[in-house]
Amino acid sequence: MIRVLIADDHHVVRRGLMFFLKTQKDMDIVGEATNGKEAMELTQSLKPDVILMDLVMPVMDGIEATKLIKSTNPEIQILMLTSFSDRDHVIPALKAGAAGYQLKDIEPDDLADAIRKLMRGENTIHPEATTQLEKEWEPVVPSPHEEHPLTPREQDVLSELTKGKSNREIASSLFVTEKTVKTHISNIFAKLHVQDRTQAALYAVKHGLTEPSGR
Repeated sequence: MIRVLIADDHHVVRRGLMFFLKTQKDMDIVGEATNGKEAMELTQSLKPDVILMDLVMPVMDGIEATKLIKSTNPEIQILMLTSFSDRDHVIPALKAGAAGYQLKDIEPDDLADAIRKLMRGENTIHPEATTQLEKEWEPVVPSPHEEHPLTPREQDVLSELTKGKSNREIASSLFVTEKTVKTHISNIFAKLHVQDRTQAALYAVKHGLTEPSGR
């Protein structure tokens, strides 16, 4: 079972999320918080697998709560679920350690899929949030004498990963096995000194590696 904690200051939102997620046979709602401070405190006692975190809340906002939670519980996956898609919210949220960023108008089934993606170690970022990432970081063009640490195939895998594809989808797209994809992703993390798919995606955007190498 995927243990989910909901953090949102709006009662109606929490009720709606709980009503839907309780219908998912592989999910268990372990608690709900009305602000970031409560979310942080409940995390210590409940140890959820995934936290659905609102951004703007009283007492402590979602970004500060995410930073504190990830500093002591790095294994917990945090999905920002908000109404804001501007850079002033998207960039700080992902830099704070959120593994996903979705808007509250997301379809219920898509939300469930997003939660499952996080549990598989995959990133899940709304297209509008991805656009903000592209605006934030202009691609860094390496000099002719600068060699990139990734192999051409690893660059291909990174490009597919940045599009939010699962390991299975990447394997199908590149005509390789899922095991091979997992190996490439492990190598990418090690070479780029990143810890998860979201950080790898941010690196790809910053360094202009969002398109396949073509080799």
